[in-house]
Amino acid sequence: MNIRWIDTDLAFSEVIDQLVGADLFGIDTEFHRERTYYPQLALVQIVWGNEIVLVDPLAVDMKLFSRALDSPATVVMHAASQDLEVLDLVCGSLPTRLFDTQIAAGFTGHSLPSLVSLVEREFGVRIAKGDRLTDWLRRPLSAEQRAYAASDVAHLLPLYERLTEQLGARGRLDWALAECELARQRGRVVRDPEEAWLRIKEARSLRGTTAGIAKEVAAWRERRAAQLDQPVRFVLSDLALVGVAQRAPTSLDDLRRVRGLDDRNLRGRVGDELLAAVAAGTRLSPERPRHEATAEVDRALRPAVTLVSAWVSQLARDIEMDTSLLATRSDIEALLASTDGARLKVGWRASLVGEPIRSLVAGDAALAFDGNGGLLLERRSREPLL
Repeated sequence: MNIRWIDTDLAFSEVIDQLVGADLFGIDTEFHRERTYYPQLALVQIVWGNEIVLVDPLAVDMKLFSRALDSPATVVMHAASQDLEVLDLVCGSLPTRLFDTQIAAGFTGHSLPSLVSLVEREFGVRIAKGDRLTDWLRRPLSAEQRAYAASDVAHLLPLYERLTEQLGARGRLDWALAECELARQRGRVVRDPEEAWLRIKEARSLRGTTAGIAKEVAAWRERRAAQLDQPVRFVLSDLALVGVAQRAPTSLDDLRRVRGLDDRNLRGRVGDELLAAVAAGTRLSPERPRHEATAEVDRALRPAVTLVSAWVSQLARDIEMDTSLLATRSDIEALLASTDGARLKVGWRASLVGEPIRSLVAGDAALAFDGNGGLLLERRSREPLL
């Protein structure tokens, strides 16, 4: 393939003109977010036809790219979630149609593979793994870096052709496309500061006023990190945040006694802002802070979750599909709890998984070993063995 370096708006516009007229093109990105709140886009790789271009986002206006993303073309990506977030941030657009080769592969017997393993399994080609320590923001990029970056998109379009053929033969193309569309919609990431505390593992078990403080301090930390464009851990570590919630400090001296906090975290007005967040948290009603919505399964049905999970794993192996695409434990709990919008209530999952589970918990079906170490869901005979 012809590989070109694009570092002017004129050349980028010419590429976009070609993409707008294409039915299909592939994208990958390289970015850093180790020292920033927002990801820093360092490189965009695009493939279509027999062309690969490496676009330097440090030199061109990436908002121009929205014209290509908004076109009717199908955009092929692999494990697209973080790339979509970056594209939405810098371009203000997401692809109109997405085909994620990792998701698609999960419907054809692969277990959500890496691009390296998928290309090797499908084409017998071993592409080089990238160095996770590569600084993609440095210029100029070496010939080796450019070659690696190009290899990340070189196989996307052949993978699209191969996987759509396999999905069509299995009657699962619509399933995969629907899952890709859900992934595309999740690409527009909006981080609500009021929900930030729910991403802190140690804070989820807190209750009452302590939970209220954790909620307010986490929201303050999220807003400050976004304002400074720093990772949240640079503002306040999770350990320190939970310590603040548990101690409920009322003065700067109290704050300094919290493990993980020191004067570096409290310079200027920061200490006063942190104390204000603590005070706001103490005023919350104990019932106000809430965890992520979780399905409350009736006590009598809780043993069924583990039983059904075992059967789902068996079914996934039998039909050669990644288990997480078929049904997660959360999906099973949501179905058994009759949660609105449960994935197993609608579409192909309802008939393939949801209805059999309903029959099982209703007592109309039973799980049995098939004699070869596998599980079999069968009609219940209602004839007791003992």
